Amino acid sequence: MQQDAPGEVPPQLRWLKWLVAAMGVAMIACFVVLMIALVIRLNADPLPLPERISLPDGESARAFTQGSDWFAVVTDADRILIYNRATGSLRQTVEIE
Repeated sequence: MQQDAPGEVPPQLRWLKWLVAAMGVAMIACFVVLMIALVIRLNADPLPLPERISLPDGESARAFTQGSDWFAVVTDADRILIYNRATGSLRQTVEIE
């Protein structure tokens, strides 16, 4: 069996060293791509909403959420009012028990 010269790295360890280095570079590149995608997504323009939402008399909004073609308002009377985003008309009412 041949002895490697002092200070020389065996071929198997050289291969492992390059493999670990490549994995580190790939992980850093993936992290950078993920951060760029996150920044692009968070800086996107919000979906347009009507300037004014008319709630039934005596009710006020407690929470709000939105989907691709609808938005919903949770009222103090424990009702969820789902509106059409394009027309602003009431699509559905859900009573919360």
